[in-house]
Amino acid sequence: MNTDKKVAFYTLGCKLNFSETSTIARNFVSEGFERVEFDTKADVYVINTCSVTDNADKRFKSIVKSALKQNEEAFVIGVGCYAQLKPEELANVNGVDLVLGATEKFNVTSYINDLTKNDIGEVHSCEIEEADSYVGAYSIGDRTRAFLKVQDGCDYKCTYCTIPLARGISRSDTVENVLKNAKKISEKGIKEIVLTGVNIGDYGKGEFGNKKHEHTFLELVNELDKVDGIHRLRISSIEPNLLKDETIDFVANSNTFVPHFHIPLQSGSDVLLKKMKRRYLRKTYTDRVQKIKETMPNACIGVDVIVGFPGETDELFLETYNYLNELDISYLHVFTYSERPNTEAVNLDGIVPKKVRAKRSKMLRGLSVKKRRSFYESQLGNTTKVLFESENKEGYIKGFTENYVKVKSPWNPALVNTIHQITLTTIDDDGLVRFDFENEKAALI
Repeated sequence: MNTDKKVAFYTLGCKLNFSETSTIARNFVSEGFERVEFDTKADVYVINTCSVTDNADKRFKSIVKSALKQNEEAFVIGVGCYAQLKPEELANVNGVDLVLGATEKFNVTSYINDLTKNDIGEVHSCEIEEADSYVGAYSIGDRTRAFLKVQDGCDYKCTYCTIPLARGISRSDTVENVLKNAKKISEKGIKEIVLTGVNIGDYGKGEFGNKKHEHTFLELVNELDKVDGIHRLRISSIEPNLLKDETIDFVANSNTFVPHFHIPLQSGSDVLLKKMKRRYLRKTYTDRVQKIKETMPNACIGVDVIVGFPGETDELFLETYNYLNELDISYLHVFTYSERPNTEAVNLDGIVPKKVRAKRSKMLRGLSVKKRRSFYESQLGNTTKVLFESENKEGYIKGFTENYVKVKSPWNPALVNTIHQITLTTIDDDGLVRFDFENEKAALI
């Protein structure tokens, strides 16, 4: 396809979506499209959707409107999880021309003809049972860090979750292809790679199109640790029951894997964990945190938690709050439970009023601020390495240490995508560690 057309992308949701958007964008560029920013005029707008919460669904309409304000004749395409779960609903949104499901989204350009707008969006979406093939993906050029997809889909049956319905069964990239993509990323000068997937601890299942585990997650990280040119490797969200002692020990002694773990908890109540059909109880989670901290005292540990799940009484919520308050963790990602169609949880008793959900969410977000500041304070005086990112935010450049402390410094474009060894000395009023290169010592790595 030879074209002088422009294409823009908008991504909702997780790191996995960002990796896939970037891969889809490269396909457009290889077909002759020019990639432009979403807030500029384009001929094609691609929106990669999420459906983890109802808020993500609602945002889709406003994003379509934003695209059509830039160009009312633009060809608008919806892909991703919402597109797989509710293709007809999405296709009926005013201005949407094409909707592609879980497998079709990686062949977007083959569904585009003359870019003439449709009265109603055209839908191409397979049954989710057919989504059993694997397509690799990684992000380049969007951020200082790259997101590298290693796994897709999930075989877990958590009662609140639509992801298995949107992405299908658990399946993995081959070790060979993961390593090849990691090398491509490193050759672009990107210094940090974040491993991502739906359930990356399940890596190895479906690696060659079958249900067997040909390799394990530990074997994958071992091989990635040997790739030349990668300064940092970071593990994204990993289930506590799949985070093994051997993996923690490996990270502690790794050349490139950093001491940062993001481990979903969802509830600190065993009663609710059972209702959620999670594959662990609180003791397992406690053991994981203690093992990490014993092995890597300065490790950062992030936690996903859901508030307002059916049956969450005041007592059960306080059980979660008090558990997290006492646990040696670094920050929280708080999700307010929202009813999702075709999940078991929508039929459970004990619906929590939305005002109560909002109040509990606010309490946990406040706890997260407290936990993050406490973690940052514990790091003062430590000498560590900071990788600076590319944005100028209100006159500051920001970066992250290996253990995910966010550092701010007066804007200097020469710092972009560079690693400096600094000593953490001061926390600002906004809760970020502040570093001034003019008055403090730093060493370029």
